[in-house]
Amino acid sequence: MSSQAETSTHVDDLFVIGGGINGCGIARDAAGRGLSVRLAEMNDLASATSSSSTKLFHGGLRYLEYFEFRLVRESLIERETLLRAMPHISWPMRFVLPYHRDMRFESETPTSKLLNMVMPWMKGRRPAWLIRLGLFLYDNLGGRKILPGTRRVDLSSSPEGAPLQSKFEKAYEYSDCWVEDSRLVVLNARDAEARGARIMTRTKVISATRADGIWQITTEDLETGEQVTHRARMIVNAGGPWVGDLIQNKVRLNSQEGVRLVRGSHIVTKRLYDHDKCYFFQGTDGRIIFAIPYETDFTLIGTTDQEHENPDEKPVCTEAEQDYLCNFASQYFKRPVTRADVVWTYSGVRPLYDDGASSATAATRDYTLKLDDNGGAPILNVFGGKITTYRRLAEHALEKIAPLFPGTKGAWTAGVALPGGDFEVSAVDTMMAGLKKDFPFLGDFWARRLFRAYGTEARDMLGDAKQAEDLGEAFGATLTAREIDWLMEREFARSAEDVIWRRNKLGLRLDAEQVARLDGWMKQRRAEVNFGGRT
Repeated sequence: MSSQAETSTHVDDLFVIGGGINGCGIARDAAGRGLSVRLAEMNDLASATSSSSTKLFHGGLRYLEYFEFRLVRESLIERETLLRAMPHISWPMRFVLPYHRDMRFESETPTSKLLNMVMPWMKGRRPAWLIRLGLFLYDNLGGRKILPGTRRVDLSSSPEGAPLQSKFEKAYEYSDCWVEDSRLVVLNARDAEARGARIMTRTKVISATRADGIWQITTEDLETGEQVTHRARMIVNAGGPWVGDLIQNKVRLNSQEGVRLVRGSHIVTKRLYDHDKCYFFQGTDGRIIFAIPYETDFTLIGTTDQEHENPDEKPVCTEAEQDYLCNFASQYFKRPVTRADVVWTYSGVRPLYDDGASSATAATRDYTLKLDDNGGAPILNVFGGKITTYRRLAEHALEKIAPLFPGTKGAWTAGVALPGGDFEVSAVDTMMAGLKKDFPFLGDFWARRLFRAYGTEARDMLGDAKQAEDLGEAFGATLTAREIDWLMEREFARSAEDVIWRRNKLGLRLDAEQVARLDGWMKQRRAEVNFGGRT
């Protein structure tokens, strides 16, 4: 039952709507420049698009076919900038691109149209020389310093070729980076909060109006029903799939800007091969998918591109999409991938800027920032983007925002570590081994999981524990009460789902009874402890 809205007398500089990677990245950047920031997310942090990616910091090799050179170059430069700032939740990976002569372009790409004009006898096929050219550009556009370059692989005699059908005799191997996407969002929110931002989860914006050059933003706490009207000099609309709904129905702008919702679905299977490299598969329909080692014992396969009309309709990986991904992967693997191999699926909606592209696949993945200051108090609407360029998107957003706030500090986030990431990329194995040595009750899986999640802060969480029992109640799969308290106190977690699907992926290992016990324990714990006023 909603109560009468209270009106705050405080006026923030920025009110950010949306707790995905763009909203949290902008909040962090702005708070670090000295602006007062408040962020509202209607669910958990990273509860939509930002926890449903393919988990890669990558330049977007296929975007070269669309001549999106600026986006690819920026993304390639960012890979290493981000890797240095978060070497615990991001790490280098090698991608194997098998080649065969039947590979084809998606028919609407600029490259396909150009080649069909000058080389019609190719009939849409990707020639090997073009792939080599694309990989040469990929190696060199971004000024690569840490990651190794492309090499050719003989699949007939290598471990990379063992899981594949014998018709694939050669491949090209190149570098990109993995990232724990939802943890990236949480760490940005934590750093924003540490720099003075106020982060409000489970808080929905229900209206926003301009009055005397100030925004009046009314929010509702979705757990208590309490309504509060906040005041801010500027709004940043980083609502992701809901960016258009916010423009039209909450802020009520007279805007022609449109968003195109594209659903990307993934399947997670039992582990399909033994080595630690990823595959980049090209289909006869011109699309591509990845097959990636995932959470030690699994393989991640994705993604699809399907139109998605309603942001309020929860995206799911349909049976047709599961079949598509299984059949696509089966064109490469010796042992066919079937629905029986699938242990989990997930799907997210990409809020792309509507550039009028003819298909979901062709729609631009670049970001677009639109500033509206015609009505007094300004609003910045954020469209599109990809996880690799979130930091640059935030910088560009602040370039538009800063002139409205004289005296704002300059750009600062490049190379500044996120919580737990204050160590060198090359030190990962040494530090992981040190953690296991100092806490000998941690097995290999447990030590790796904690370090990959918390980095240098893993030691802070473990504290003076001498044995596993010192960490409190055990919920299964190495999850303990000590860790849950940490996540509730510092990382905004409120429910079992927040923990096992966004702070980690232990949902793949816990059964329904264990999850229910965890959820009940967290509810009881919230009733007993005020975790920094968040619960």
